Amino acid sequence: MQRDAVEATYKSREIEGFLDLHFYRRVGFQLARFFAWAGFTPNGVTLLGTLIGIAAGHLYFYRDLATNVVGMCLHVFANAMDNADGQLARLTNRQSPSGRVLDGIGDNLIYVSVYVHLCLRYAAEGGSRGVWLVALLAGLSHRLQSETAEFCRDAYLRFAAGKLEWLELSSDLRPGYEAVTWSNHFWRKLLLKLHLSYVAEQEKLCPGLVRLEERARTTFAGGVPQGFRDRYREMNRVMITFFFVFRTNTRMLLLFVLLFLAQPVWYFAVELTVLNILLVVLAFRQNAICRGLEPLTDHASN
Repeated sequence: MQRDAVEATYKSREIEGFLDLHFYRRVGFQLARFFAWAGFTPNGVTLLGTLIGIAAGHLYFYRDLATNVVGMCLHVFANAMDNADGQLARLTNRQSPSGRVLDGIGDNLIYVSVYVHLCLRYAAEGGSRGVWLVALLAGLSHRLQSETAEFCRDAYLRFAAGKLEWLELSSDLRPGYEAVTWSNHFWRKLLLKLHLSYVAEQEKLCPGLVRLEERARTTFAGGVPQGFRDRYREMNRVMITFFFVFRTNTRMLLLFVLLFLAQPVWYFAVELTVLNILLVVLAFRQNAICRGLEPLTDHASN
């Protein structure tokens, strides 16, 4: 019974990583149950997890492995909290666009803390001040990588897994944003602005997904046909590997290994080289797949 309850909080087993399925989702589910009992809101859990993650980043500053390990444990717990807030929202039916935005802000703040403290550590060891520029470029790369991978994952949930009714586009969000004024609803307007900007940035590297979604809304008004779903799943089978590469779990494992080696600054180098190369491959391949699938939407309309 409990296993079924945990399964109900998954987005889709196909795109859940090993650690997510066997650790984070299970721990997150227990945390979500506790927070539901304690009366926490999903946004409250997000805030608490963000503060824990920021503290973890601070502990990476010290050139002491024991202190770093404590930071790693806090980082793992913060990631479990990141799972718990979404599971709590699904358990209590309190999902909202603002929650998604706050979750993204929390993730970014955690990595800002990590990046800043790694730079301070490197500088304290006598390293070049140029590390701040490298970290900035790595942070921007991280943002692009995460945005693009999430957009592709959401498209998979929409077109293959059937978990989403539509793929959210900036054109969907713009009317709501323009209807709210800064003077009367500043914070709501700010969240809408951040959400709109985030989705617009996602669309830039994967315009093929935008076109596919627009066509699908016209031709698949009654839902995505099973034949199209099977074809989308087949063509994206290899792409799922990219979803895993850009997940937080992979980044954390890389960072932990480098901390054990006392060379955490090399994390920036991997971000700027290997992960950016994989980002280009992901975007190029995803757009090519979308072009190949567009004729199927024409057949569906005939």
